[in-house]
Amino acid sequence: MTDPLRFCGQFDQNLSALEALIGVVVRLDGEQLRVSGERAAVDRAAHVLGAMLRAACSGAQVTPDDVALAARNSEPARGIPPTLFVSNRGKEIRPKTAGQRAFVAAIEHNTLSFGIGPAGTGKTFLAIVMAVRALKNREVSRLVLSRPAIEAGEKLGFLPGDLKEKVDPYLRPLYDALGELLEDGTVAKYLERGTIEVAPLAYMRGRTLSDAYIILDEAQNVTREQLKMFLTRLGANAKMIVTGDITQVDLPRGAASGLLDVDRLFGDIDDIGITHLDESDVVRHPLVGKIVRAYARLSVQRDT
Repeated sequence: MTDPLRFCGQFDQNLSALEALIGVVVRLDGEQLRVSGERAAVDRAAHVLGAMLRAACSGAQVTPDDVALAARNSEPARGIPPTLFVSNRGKEIRPKTAGQRAFVAAIEHNTLSFGIGPAGTGKTFLAIVMAVRALKNREVSRLVLSRPAIEAGEKLGFLPGDLKEKVDPYLRPLYDALGELLEDGTVAKYLERGTIEVAPLAYMRGRTLSDAYIILDEAQNVTREQLKMFLTRLGANAKMIVTGDITQVDLPRGAASGLLDVDRLFGDIDDIGITHLDESDVVRHPLVGKIVRAYARLSVQRDT
C-alpha cells in the first residue's frame, strides 16, 4: 500500500468518513482493508476505496471531502480529480463536483471562459487557482483581477481614504482568495511589483492586456457595454475568465446585465468555453445549497 497517512488520513478520518457516507464498516488489517455491510454498499465502498487508493498512489493527500466526492460520483472510474494547486498551508486544491471539473477543463482548453452559477460553487476561487498556477508555472508574467465597484443592495455612502482605500472593500474577496493560496508576504510582493494587479473594472478601459491571466468577477453586475469593453482588452498570450451569478444582479433598475447575453453571443464560437454551475456544485456549508434551491423555487413560482 502507499503511505497509509495519505490514504487513511489523520486518525483514519477518511475511513470514518466513508463509513458514515455509505453505511459500511471498514477495518484496516495490516495492508488489507476489510469492508462489511450490505452487498450494494460494500460494492460502492470498494469503488470509492479504489479511487482513494489511485489518488494516494499518485502522491495526493486524500481528504474527507475527496471521499465524499468519490462517494457521490456516478462514474466511479473517474475517481478523485488530480490536484490543481497546493496552497501555502499545504492544502491540495481539486475540483470537487462535476460542474467544477467542467469549469476547470474549459479554462484549460479555451482562451476565454465563462463560469456562471450561484453563490458557493467556487467560481471565483477556481479561476484564481488556475491563474496563480499559470503564474507559478511561468505560463504568463502577471495576473489582472477585476470586479465592478457595485454595492450589493446597500448604499455605503462616502468612503474615507485615498483611491485604493475607497475601492479595496469591493475587491476584498479577490484578496481573500489570493491569501488562501499564497503567503501574505508573497501576495504583498506581487502586488507591489505589479505581478498581480487587483483593480476595479473602470481601470480596464483603453488597455491591452497581454501575457496575462485576466479575471472578471461578479460579472452579473456589468452592463453589456462594460462587458464588451472588458472582453476586447484581450491581448497576445493571455487567458480571460469571467465569472458571475445571474440570480444576483445589483445593477440599477433598467440596466441589463451583459452576462445574460453570453450564451446567445458566444455559444458557438471556438476557443470560448461557457460553463453553467448549479446548486449541486455548491461547496460551501451544505445549507448554502439548500438556500440556493429555495430561492430558485421561489423564482420559478413568481414566473408562473
